[in-house]
Amino acid sequence: MNFNKYLPSIHIHPVLYIFIIISFLTGTFLELFIIFFLVLFHELGHFTAAKIFKWRISNIVLWVFGGVMETEEHGNKPMKEEALVTIAGPFQHLVIYFLCFIAETFHLLPVSVLELVLYYNTILLIFNLLPIWPLDGGKLLLLLTSAFFPYRKSYNFTILFSMVITVCFLLVQLLFLPFTLSSFFIWAFLFMENRSDWKQRFYVFMRFLLKRYEGETSINGVIPLKVNADSLFLDVFSRFRREKKHPIYIIYPGNERKSVDENDCLQSYFYEKAYNHTVGETFLYK
Repeated sequence: MNFNKYLPSIHIHPVLYIFIIISFLTGTFLELFIIFFLVLFHELGHFTAAKIFKWRISNIVLWVFGGVMETEEHGNKPMKEEALVTIAGPFQHLVIYFLCFIAETFHLLPVSVLELVLYYNTILLIFNLLPIWPLDGGKLLLLLTSAFFPYRKSYNFTILFSMVITVCFLLVQLLFLPFTLSSFFIWAFLFMENRSDWKQRFYVFMRFLLKRYEGETSINGVIPLKVNADSLFLDVFSRFRREKKHPIYIIYPGNERKSVDENDCLQSYFYEKAYNHTVGETFLYK
């Protein structure tokens, strides 16, 4: 039996090695082992839910207090489906609470170990629900904003908001709380992750558009878009919303109007390379 199709490929992020060294220096290796197990159990929740929905998954990357299931499906699957895959991770922590109750009832683990598991399980649950990308709370924030705003605006807002919140937490720790190297690394790591994603935001948006053109997106409604003839294609695409089909009405001078399909616009941009052309001049004689 080929187990590779059922089990994810798991990788350790370099930042985790830093925490392994810190744990040896501070004598907290047991705590790190518990955290590692909880994070892995959390990510397996995402993986199981994603497999149920037949997502394509490349691997799982683990880092302290979290991990990332790398997949190309975000942004083009139904939002309810994405929400279920996202919530499946935090749900695992509820399972841990139940398992701890069983272990305590039947005296399967020392009380000191159970207390550590319960403590870090609670910390991880709260931490992963913070509205910071790419934590589960950040993914839920993106889904929530995407339900009301265009995808590009929602994604950019989520990344910027995450950076602001991360800096706030970092300042609170530096100014008002006892300094710990572990916490500093966590907040700094999250900020750098968001900074990297901010630099890649255009490519994320292009992937969203390509998946849309290739018909790999879910549609459950129609929202017409009225655009001026002098609008560039990217200006039009920036108004695209998830799960919405957009008939596009081009408004020419004199209030003349022409209707085009969004796929015609995407084809003109990607395959006819109308990068700097306006939608009006592109479809004037078509």
